[in-house]
Amino acid sequence: MKTRLLLIRHGETNWNKMGRFQGTIDIELTEEGKNQAILLSKRLKNKFDYIYTSPLKRARETAEILTDSSNKDLNIVENMKEINFGSWEGLTIKEIREKYNDEFNKWKIDAQEGKIVGGEFSLKNASIRGTKCILDIVNKHRGQTIAVVAHGGIIKASLIGLFDWDMTMYHKTVLGNTSITEIIFTDDLKPVLMKLNDTTHLKSLKNDIKYV
Repeated sequence: MKTRLLLIRHGETNWNKMGRFQGTIDIELTEEGKNQAILLSKRLKNKFDYIYTSPLKRARETAEILTDSSNKDLNIVENMKEINFGSWEGLTIKEIREKYNDEFNKWKIDAQEGKIVGGEFSLKNASIRGTKCILDIVNKHRGQTIAVVAHGGIIKASLIGLFDWDMTMYHKTVLGNTSITEIIFTDDLKPVLMKLNDTTHLKSLKNDIKYV
């Protein structure tokens, strides 16, 4: 009995457009982000049994649009919040390089920890948190289709944990706004990656979003 998991990144925000690290700062969707979520909703057509969301506005607003025309309950799960990037939150990559160049360069090549200045302190900590949360949800709803609306950072960190990748894979993976990453879990909860960063529902929109 296979379990199907859809990991969905939230719609566009102004900070996505500006290339700023959002982290745990609570940013709302732009009108473009809402339109992206509407297109995703039309694609999914409520074909999921359960839906979970991060409590942060950008994820919750996306999930609310996905459940607008359904009778499904929206389950808020704290451990799918975005990574806490500490001192880097609110900054662009250029600004981070100006203020934390050594730390940022080490973060990009650290295969074991992926250390961050403050906040969650490392990608590994976020990976452990996100992976455990996802496995708990999947175990609870075996044989069902589950949608989880979250954030690019925590989704990538969770993939690292699920597939036992090293931390540098975080920097080698791109997830667009409202992208779908699909995983099938076998009976013994072994994950199989079916789709990564699927944004085909956005073909009707001009999409030049920065992936931060």
